[in-house]
Amino acid sequence: MEITFNIADKFQSFLRTFRSEDGSFKYREQLLQIASLGLKSIKVSFIDLRIYDEELAIYAQRYPSRVLPELEKAAFDQLKVEARDYAEKIRKINVRFKDLIETFPLRKICVDHLGQLVQFEGIIVRATAVHPLLIKATFACKVCGHISESIPQEESTAIATPTICPNCKKSSWKLLEDRSEFINYQELRIQERPEDLPPGQIPRWIDIVVTDDLVDTARPGDNVVVTGIVKAKPQILPGRGGLRIFNLTVETNNIEVKGKEPEQIEITVEEEERIRKIASDPGIYEKLKASIAPAIYGYDDIKEAIVYMLFGGVPITVGGNQIRGDINILIIGDPGTGKSQLLQYVHRVAPRGLYTHGRGTTAAGLTAAVVRDKGGAMALEAGALVLSDRGVCAIDEIDKMRPEDRVAMHEAMEQQTVSIAKGGIVATLNARASIIAAANPAFGRYDPLRTVADNINLPVSILSRFDLIFVLRDKPDKSLDARIAEHVLMLHSTRELPEAPPIESEFLRKYIAYAKRINPKLSKEAMERIRDFYLKMRALSESSGSPIAITVRQLESIIRLAEARARAALRDTVTVEDTEAAIRLMGATLEQVGFDIASGKIDIDIIMTGKPKSMRDKLQLILSVVSKLEKENGMAGKDDLVKILEEEYGMDKTESVKLINQMLKEGTLYEHRPGFLKKTM
Repeated sequence: MEITFNIADKFQSFLRTFRSEDGSFKYREQLLQIASLGLKSIKVSFIDLRIYDEELAIYAQRYPSRVLPELEKAAFDQLKVEARDYAEKIRKINVRFKDLIETFPLRKICVDHLGQLVQFEGIIVRATAVHPLLIKATFACKVCGHISESIPQEESTAIATPTICPNCKKSSWKLLEDRSEFINYQELRIQERPEDLPPGQIPRWIDIVVTDDLVDTARPGDNVVVTGIVKAKPQILPGRGGLRIFNLTVETNNIEVKGKEPEQIEITVEEEERIRKIASDPGIYEKLKASIAPAIYGYDDIKEAIVYMLFGGVPITVGGNQIRGDINILIIGDPGTGKSQLLQYVHRVAPRGLYTHGRGTTAAGLTAAVVRDKGGAMALEAGALVLSDRGVCAIDEIDKMRPEDRVAMHEAMEQQTVSIAKGGIVATLNARASIIAAANPAFGRYDPLRTVADNINLPVSILSRFDLIFVLRDKPDKSLDARIAEHVLMLHSTRELPEAPPIESEFLRKYIAYAKRINPKLSKEAMERIRDFYLKMRALSESSGSPIAITVRQLESIIRLAEARARAALRDTVTVEDTEAAIRLMGATLEQVGFDIASGKIDIDIIMTGKPKSMRDKLQLILSVVSKLEKENGMAGKDDLVKILEEEYGMDKTESVKLINQMLKEGTLYEHRPGFLKKTM
């Protein structure tokens, strides 16, 4: 394609004369704003350029390497007209394009696009440190001291030096860094977004180069729109030189951090009308529940909780402290109860969802890793929780994770950040994700006579961070078993659901994204109902012998659930009905996992500390008797201890032996010699 016009003149005319819809000179005003804010780039809408001059726009997209220097010269000339003093100060201005007509899927970028300007979306998974890049070099001859200035540096890795010194005819040069020109340089790795990934495919990635004022504008975990020139970079192996195989890379012209919020999903006017119609239905919550994992029969409470988790509560920042709005759910279940199927469905329907398995997950893979790039420098690579920021992270078999890997979740579950201090990189990344996790009981099947902490191989520090914990027990029930068998047989015989879900999964994703634009607030009546419930539950704990039934952590969980329920109906006010539903769901959880069989009461310490108050009282009693025997005899005989506990305090012999063995295992007591006990401290 031959050019028949002056590129610089046409582009300067575009900047000077293009008017926006309100009649103002769009780009002249932007140049004045650049001068006042001290910026280095002008952002040009490709749509505007195409409206003004389609031939120039097409040429710029096909041959950007030839055109961009001319466009930058024209932009600088116009800047001299608008703000001469600032133009003389910066000496160069970048032209950055946005809003290209077509946005390519990342995996479709190939050799057909070499040398062209393309636009694509992705998520940043790796970022290197910022390095200085030499663009114009000044050299001094080592022999005679002759200065050779402004030697332009091409894209090759080697520094281009003058051939022969015109003064002494030698070829020995020294780079003068203080008189050379450098710009900032950074490499990023862009990966396909989880929601764009075809089923069963490995995510693809492409490395991009950002320079000058684009460096550090985006971090790992950010969802970005990249506009750049596709280049082929040769693979170089040590000792073998360049290969015939090249790597695709993108020389970035513009990078914009797209809002990570799922609200950015495009919704048509017709879809918005349907969403509002569904939300106004009195049976909206039943429809939403029926649309969650329709292939799995039953589990009404869990499906209701998943609905609330997908919509989420409202995060708030008060006095510098951030209170999360995301809801975390743990499902503990017997084998074959459909836990993994629930998680697989949730990660597919969430506007941004990731699925990972406890057995194949490490701390670095879950949070963030520091890796060594090709040049030997350290780079930051985002993990699953960072990549699912503003979405849902589903972790199956969480009990199978190694304890040292599981520790990485503590910060992400409450503070919703991931802090890294490795290899000279100190960074804090956002991990504002809801977590839904599944685990198998430690003894094969859930034992109702044991506490939830005993039933599951998870530390209480993680258990306490889940808003809702559900137990799925596989108990024979004649009528329920018949309905499940009929449901499963129907699925296998007809290859389709007995009833189509009220809201299909693709539309449900858009419904959730639309609802998340609403930030409901508590009504006065809702606040009073939550306060009354909290005070009533706390009042049960006022007497010294009563266990604590509820804490502030559960109070905040109820608020989050109520806000999520209001969001699901597109209401901006939380009603009493929302709080009643949230309280009922919280009550169901507490009855399942917070009920102390010994005292017959709800004891939140089962989740918060792993031991109910009744057990802690017995352990304290054993310690006091051991102390008493130590004062009298120097040590406590095990048989004497068991006898005193049985005769004086009425404790069952089997239970006292079990508790003593538990204390020996935990290290609270130790055997001074066989049969004789002492306190550790």
